[in-house]
Amino acid sequence: RPGELENRDGETVGTVMLRETPNGVLVYASFTGLPPGSHAFHFHETGQCEPPFKSAGGHFNPDGSAHGFLVEEGPHAGDMPNIHVPTSGELAIENLSGVRALEPDLLDDDGAAFIVHRGADDYTSQPSGAAGPRIACGVIEPQ
Repeated sequence: RPGELENRDGETVGTVMLRETPNGVLVYASFTGLPPGSHAFHFHETGQCEPPFKSAGGHFNPDGSAHGFLVEEGPHAGDMPNIHVPTSGELAIENLSGVRALEPDLLDDDGAAFIVHRGADDYTSQPSGAAGPRIACGVIEPQ
């Protein structure tokens, strides 16, 4: 069963499934009803999704790396490429993340979450890519 992403109004706007592979955690996500445009999509360190979703903490970053794909000391394990939502609001993606394993990395005592931000990640700004407010959240739970 996929995990659900909800917006600040509690409406389901996507589902996410994770699969552990020998090369990291594969992310399958399907989005519906997100605003069109580019949005940052990250793993966050805490499995809590209380609007405005600050409860999910910062990016998942067990190694203490800098943020961003364009930064020499980066990226965070929780950094992922931006998603680009068409005018229909519907999008499906598949991405190999920087997360090495579900346990103990994501499924620890305080869990982890997915966050979609209003804007795109610029892949350089510290500590989180200047992507703006958090517009959707989903807790990562064992299946």
